[in-house]
Amino acid sequence: MAKIHATAIIDPKAQLDESVEVGPYSVIGPNVVIGARTVVGPHVVIEGNTTIGTDNKLFQFSSIGAAPQDKKWNGEPTRLTIGDRNTIREFCTFNTGTVQDKGVTSLGNDNWISAYVHLAHDCQVGSNTIFSNNAQIAGHVEIGDWVIMSGFANVHQFCKIGAHAFVGMSTSLTQDVPPFVLLNGNPAQAHGVNIEGLKRRGFTREQINGIRTAYKLIYRSGLTLEEAKVALQAEEDAMPAAAEQIRSMREFLNVASRGIVR
Repeated sequence: MAKIHATAIIDPKAQLDESVEVGPYSVIGPNVVIGARTVVGPHVVIEGNTTIGTDNKLFQFSSIGAAPQDKKWNGEPTRLTIGDRNTIREFCTFNTGTVQDKGVTSLGNDNWISAYVHLAHDCQVGSNTIFSNNAQIAGHVEIGDWVIMSGFANVHQFCKIGAHAFVGMSTSLTQDVPPFVLLNGNPAQAHGVNIEGLKRRGFTREQINGIRTAYKLIYRSGLTLEEAKVALQAEEDAMPAAAEQIRSMREFLNVASRGIVR
């Protein structure tokens, strides 16, 4: 049987794996599904159409799956999905999606989410990210794998942040961030490539050199973005060991919808 504290309130319709633990005074609603070995701490509220995978740890006082903070929401059955092996610390607030977008807010696997993080409606967050305390993510934001959000960083709605980017402390983002880029400030400014992060994740010297070449073409060459795309494609052929990484930066320019931090 699931290890449910006597003071927790679990709706009979909720689906909890028998190995789930729920702490004192937590509340779990009828449309919640929680996978094996997930631990829900005390005073956590999980509601809405929320699915949580396996081996997650939710700390005290978080609000998971509440209605989106969007005036257009009119009670539609939108969703929140959380993958596996995530750590979600104290006082986090994750909202469900809206029918005006994907209808679902999603968090991938192996993410480390620190205290007071807000994940708004329709956000799509990948895997292996780190969000430091008080990172605030507005609605419709897309964040790639391995992104690091430093403390008090905040992101405007509809922004995209590419994989392996590093967003510095108290940064205010109103435009998109290509993969691998390191930036901070208010307003945000790019300050090079997230080299230390790439080294820790096993990127080769050739791959890092290719990423740095691509960064210089986008940020230091004086080229327009259209000219930079052409130059990046040429570099894919010239640097085959880093072609995949250069291509990801070029393709990001094609989908950036708010312009890039430049």
